[in-house]
Amino acid sequence: MREAVRARALHERPAVLPAARAVAVPGAMPSDRAPAPIDATARPDNAALNAGWRVREALGGGGWRRLLARGLGRVLARVLDAQESFNSRQVQFDNALLDYIDARLTATHRHYDDVLGLHGRHMGEIDERHLIVQEELVTHVHDLVRRIDLVLGEAERGRLGLERDLRELRDRMRQLEERLAAR
Repeated sequence: MREAVRARALHERPAVLPAARAVAVPGAMPSDRAPAPIDATARPDNAALNAGWRVREALGGGGWRRLLARGLGRVLARVLDAQESFNSRQVQFDNALLDYIDARLTATHRHYDDVLGLHGRHMGEIDERHLIVQEELVTHVHDLVRRIDLVLGEAERGRLGLERDLRELRDRMRQLEERLAAR
């Protein structure tokens, strides 16, 4: 390394340090590709449940079965009414439960998308700041290397100048000694 600096010092002679390189500010991070859409699962078909909650309709028919069903229907009217009422409420509950689950899943997906979007933007900002700091660090390191090269070059030129002056002094001393010896 010292030889390289010495070689440059003999050929280059900058009077002052060059201006520091301007810090390059990187642009925004490219956006990520959009995630693949989630296939919507089909809502369970509850049409048969909605249609079959009436118990009395099942007692229909013709002939002697109809007569028997009517007779039993009068005897068991309270039980059949209670069963139809329960079936009706159960169907309403099932429909409300399906609506609730659909709404809840939609809200959950929307919330997760918001959270992931915020996290992605935050990570993009962090990456951008890291790139800015990296560029500044590279600029400062290059500036520092130029300064070190200048100092080492000046020191080398100074040493070479002193060696030259010392050689000239030795030559003059030898000439003076030769003159004195000749007298």
